[in-house]
Formats: sequence, C-alpha cells, structure tokens
Amino acid sequence: MAGGVVRFDIFTLFPEMFSSPFDASIIRRACEAGRATLTVHNIRDYATGKHHMTDDTPYGGGGGMVMKPEPIWNAVERVLGFDPAGRPDVPPLILLTPQGRPFTQAMARELTAHERLLLICGRYEGVDERVRQYLATDEISIGDYVLTGGEVPAMVVVDAIIRLIPGVLGDPGAAADDSHASGLLEYPHYTRPALYRGYPVPEVLLSGHHAEVDRWRRREALRRTYERRPDLLAHADLSQADREFLAQLDAEED
Repeated sequence: MAGGVVRFDIFTLFPEMFSSPFDASIIRRACEAGRATLTVHNIRDYATGKHHMTDDTPYGGGGGMVMKPEPIWNAVERVLGFDPAGRPDVPPLILLTPQGRPFTQAMARELTAHERLLLICGRYEGVDERVRQYLATDEISIGDYVLTGGEVPAMVVVDAIIRLIPGVLGDPGAAADDSHASGLLEYPHYTRPALYRGYPVPEVLLSGHHAEVDRWRRREALRRTYERRPDLLAHADLSQADREFLAQLDAEED
C-alpha cells in the first residue's frame, strides 16, 4: 500500500447504486483525505454491437440470463491498459460471487497491502465462466445467501478495507478493537448517562482504573464470543489467563 492509499475500480451494470454509499461517512472522508480513490465503471459502456447487449441466454438452455464476457473483459482491459489474462503482475481482480471464498476481517487486512483492487459485480444468473476462469484472480462471497447482484458485496468489501487504511479512522486503535479484528467479538460499549431508565453502566467502567477496565473488556469479549460465536475461539490468539477464564465459563455451564 503505497503511502497508505488504495485505488478501487468497480465494474458494474448499475453504477448509480454506489453514489449514496460512497458519498457519506468514512468512505467519503477517506477519499477527500486522499487515502483512497473510488472509480465506478459502467460495463454497458464497453459493450459492442447496435444494442450494446451485456447479457444473453445460457448455452444448453435454462432460465435467466448470463452476463457476456466481452463487455466485462473490454472494460477491465481498457481501464488497466492491457489484457490481464495470465499476467503475473495484475492487481487483484475480484469477482463478487456466492461461490467465492468467504470474506473475513483477515482477508480485508491482507487486501490493504495492495495499491489497487478491481471488483467485478455479477448479475442475473451470473457471469460467463470464462470471466471467472481466465480474467478474475480471486472470488469473494460475503455470506451464504444470494443477493440480486455483486454491488452490495462490493460495497461491503470496500468499506471493510478502507477503514483499515492508516489515517482513515480518527482513533488509530479503533479498528484493532472491532469485532473479529482480534479473532473475538467486541466487548460491550456504554456512554452517558450512567443510569438510564433504571439500567446502570457497569461500575468498573466508572472506576477510572484502566487496568481493571481492560481486564473487564477482555473478559466480556471472551464471554460474548463464547456465548454467540464459540467457533471463533478455535483460531483466536488466547493467553493462559484467557483460557482459564473460558474454562471457568465452561464450569459454570456444567
């Protein structure tokens, strides 16, 4: 990541979907600060023929339409300035698809190492297999469900990566405390007032004792992960004290 800047190129049939999400909050501030650049390319602009068709019926029959390879390939080739197929120096060219590998916080962190990322948004029944096989270098899914297209997944991937770029978040340590950043779910948060409708803030958070606050937060993160996502604990970085606390939670359940 040269100078903490990541360039995103997004290829879609519906560029208007990105206007509002990319023009607000952290993503907008990151672009204004020069930490990221976002360019949305309309695949239709690269279609050939009288009607500029971007999809067609599938060979072999069946319902639905399939995105044609030519407009996608032409768009990527024009934006990069070369045909990326088979080249080792091509930046990550990611197809958003339910068949891709599940997107995780660790993947987001890995992708921040690249100066440029290209995202292809599928639609309809999907894209011609030759795009997947010969053009894309990676495939990402944001979950085990089906959406109407790859636009929302592309927004998710961009958002997750941008907030990890140094200098984007106001608090340098904020991203490190997020759920999944350390392999655990995040601890509970409270703010003023200290008592609301009879519900108090835990006393330890009002004590001013930073070591005790840190200990409480770590234990609550462990407890929340144990109760809600115990599968994450198998890969979390746990200290001996963490393991002893988890054993205590196990004993309480017996």
